[in-house]
Amino acid sequence: MTQMNGFFFPRTATGQASLIPSPPWFYSGDLLTVEYRTDPARVAELLPAPLTLAAEDPGAVALIWADWQSCSSSREELLDPVRSQYKETFVVVRCTFEGRTYSRCVYIWVDKDFAIARGMHQGYPKKLGSMWQTRPHAFPHASPVIGPGGMFGATLAAGDRRLADAVLTLREESETNGFVNGHKMAHHRVYPNMAGPGDAYAELIESGGAEFAGGQSWSGDVELNLYDSPTEELSRLSVDEVIGGYYRQVGVVWNGGRSLATLT
Repeated sequence: MTQMNGFFFPRTATGQASLIPSPPWFYSGDLLTVEYRTDPARVAELLPAPLTLAAEDPGAVALIWADWQSCSSSREELLDPVRSQYKETFVVVRCTFEGRTYSRCVYIWVDKDFAIARGMHQGYPKKLGSMWQTRPHAFPHASPVIGPGGMFGATLAAGDRRLADAVLTLREESETNGFVNGHKMAHHRVYPNMAGPGDAYAELIESGGAEFAGGQSWSGDVELNLYDSPTEELSRLSVDEVIGGYYRQVGVVWNGGRSLATLT
């Protein structure tokens, strides 16, 4: 019998074809964040048991665009950029479990298959999409500066339909990059039952960055639009009030989490 190797599928005798390597995973990226308030009832409908609404500002939402470069401990992906570079847009709300406030990603779109595989392991509900954001550069001939007056655009589409767009004009340095995505993550890892209804496996897990480094945060004036789609529900989290827009360059190490509850 052949011994199969590889952290994720496909597992093979050598493990070379595995879609993702084992953690830790390393990330460096540019984040454009828009925070706003929506109807708390729309947030509540995205919180399965045993999660409940956050006690403070329960309708707060963060819509985040991220342009990432990522790698494993070997860093070999950095010399084969198609394996390291990807983009994503994700939607974060806050919730409560056993008296503690958590962040939770309720929607997320990415443009690479390896990012989807990592999401399956981490409990992120990743789908394929198309997302773009303006990139800064040290020489601003064809880019904005990360400073007063710098203008950044961002778009999100999935299934050939635009779901969101934003324009952020930086105004001043900020002490934070927002507050909605500032906690440990509480996610469900779910695998449906093969034989019928229900889940064969469901677990509530906690995870967060094992290491974090960040540049100066900037805040500014932001315009955000959400659009209807027959196959997406982002627009149900309608924009009632814009809280703020932020831009920051960050580095993160992810190296696992812990189980909060087994639900099956």
